[in-house]
Amino acid sequence: MWQLLQREFQALQRDGWQLALISYVPLLGFLFLWWLFSAALPRQLPVALVDEDHSSVSRELGRYIDANSVTEPIAYTDLQAAVAAMRSGEVFAVVRLPYALQHDLLTGHKPTIDLRYNGQFLLVGKLLSSQLQLTLADGLQQLARLKLLAAGVNPAQVAVRLTPVATQNTALFNRNMNYVGFLVPPMLIALWQLVAMLCYANSLSRELREQSLADCYRLGLLRVLAAKWLFYTPLMLLHGMLLLVMMYGYLGLPIAGNLLWLLPAQLIMLLAVWLWVQAMFFVMADSARIISMCSGLFAPAFAFMGITFPTSNMPLVAQWWRALIPSSHYIETHIALVSHGQGLLTVLQQSRSYLGFLLLLLPAWYFARRYGRTLLPERQTSGAPL
Repeated sequence: MWQLLQREFQALQRDGWQLALISYVPLLGFLFLWWLFSAALPRQLPVALVDEDHSSVSRELGRYIDANSVTEPIAYTDLQAAVAAMRSGEVFAVVRLPYALQHDLLTGHKPTIDLRYNGQFLLVGKLLSSQLQLTLADGLQQLARLKLLAAGVNPAQVAVRLTPVATQNTALFNRNMNYVGFLVPPMLIALWQLVAMLCYANSLSRELREQSLADCYRLGLLRVLAAKWLFYTPLMLLHGMLLLVMMYGYLGLPIAGNLLWLLPAQLIMLLAVWLWVQAMFFVMADSARIISMCSGLFAPAFAFMGITFPTSNMPLVAQWWRALIPSSHYIETHIALVSHGQGLLTVLQQSRSYLGFLLLLLPAWYFARRYGRTLLPERQTSGAPL
């Protein structure tokens, strides 16, 4: 086994791309994603403001929108132009203050303030919808307070009449609505999984490029694959540990459980990735197709984690696809430890969801034997060490 490990190390020295995959490529990817979300909260998102009333009330509401740090109102003269700007991506939402807004409010009517947002930007749309509704409610509440005072209502009773039932919304696991703690961990996990896949796929594809796969069978295919697992698993696990230290150590993201219990969960996830790549390798036996198929499988990993969209509302085919991606199983354990403070028992219980990946050994074993008969026709592969 030591000689096979030396063989992997020598092959690594000859492959510049493989060296990059196990060294600076993951680090640059982690740092780049963190930099993209380093602001933590979106600021000054452009919002189209269509003021058709031009009254003191509509101007006051416009000032409230402008005072919100999340929104940056841009004046438009008509609704059609504002909607066109939203469709083209110039603004993310549209607020229309209708004609006779002030008159209807003062005379007891119920005017309709038109609020639209671009649902294609899921998180931005939800954020703007909630912020604009809160901002407009605050502005209209000030007007209602003045109206009640003018009607002679006791100032002590004004607040009770405006909000007879007080409510408070508290986010359990992201109290500051920090996008770093919300989005960066699953995105980095998806990136780490993709890099691990490329690393192992490149190692297997090298046997095809250098036409050394026959030597692998002569050396014992199982021993060669075991050497690759033993060589690359610690390297990729080291990057996973660095990812956790960077997020929950350096950045100080909140964590309720013990960080060490995530390491066995990462290890099990890596082994599932290796099984997928290994099965693809023996089924395809082509470098370009292996990378294409594995990339197509793992590329939507972040979308299927259920962080930005509930997995229960996904189509059945999407839920099946999600079950095929190892990171979809890992993220359940990650959230249980980080947010809910669960322990090692949870890791062991949720690890049972990976048992289905063992079925990938069947096609890998079948096609490996058939491929071995092609490479070594002079020997019966059934008697050769696999």
